[in-house]
Amino acid sequence: MKRGLRINGGIRADRIRLVDENNSQVGVVPREEAMSKAQEAGLDLVEVAPNSEPPVCRIMDYGKWLYQQKRRVREAHKKTQHPSATLKEIRLRPETDKHDLGIKVGHAREFLEKGHRVQFSVFFRGRQMLHKEQGNEILDGIMSILQDIAKIERPSMMTGRRMTLLLVPK
Repeated sequence: MKRGLRINGGIRADRIRLVDENNSQVGVVPREEAMSKAQEAGLDLVEVAPNSEPPVCRIMDYGKWLYQQKRRVREAHKKTQHPSATLKEIRLRPETDKHDLGIKVGHAREFLEKGHRVQFSVFFRGRQMLHKEQGNEILDGIMSILQDIAKIERPSMMTGRRMTLLLVPK
């Protein structure tokens, strides 16, 4: 792959200040000499300060530099995400066993302690729709267990075949 000059407007000056691939200053050199040094190294000649006198150019792998910039932006974006913005959903059924319910409530307690919002969803199938009070009993029990560390953001409500309850940390 042929490498060479990688800049937007092209270097207009005859002489440029050159920084080599090891970040050491070479000095002010003719443009052609800088381009030949970049080609010998198999890298790109990139103009980094076009408004200075003389313009500053660096010998570097421009594609690798672009990749690292994108990665830094992606990493910074990951760190800005606040944990309380995440919603954890715990799914239940009307016939969920007490032991299984205890385990799920324990997971919810961990999520709430970490600052996450927790949504409990009770799903009904078929004839279970006739016994919505079972879902209400389950969600009321969960509220009583977690009332010490959580408050209700949205009380239990029925939407289609699903009953939901949204809790947030106190």
